[in-house]
Amino acid sequence: MRTRLLSALAAATFVAGLSPALAQRACLDAQRKVDEANALRFQARQEARIGNHDRLCDTLDEVGDRYNEARDAFDDCGAGVVAIDLRSELRNLRMAKTVNRCD
Repeated sequence: MRTRLLSALAAATFVAGLSPALAQRACLDAQRKVDEANALRFQARQEARIGNHDRLCDTLDEVGDRYNEARDAFDDCGAGVVAIDLRSELRNLRMAKTVNRCD
């Protein structure tokens, strides 16, 4: 994911006509949201392992929030390709919520 981010960042700077510093900061904020979502997914796996269903569902909701924030931030910095990749992650998250009966 990080390699795609760096190539998307270079393309975003060129295509969107953004200053490199502005595009880099926006894309780095988006990457930070993805990293937070990944950490929360790990936490959700731990909650599932110990059987804490309510906390699992809350954590999966937080993961979805982080992915949505990251998708919006990637769109803002011009890295729409990465935002499209996040849609598949959100789809996987919806499936995990269905499997764990969180909806």
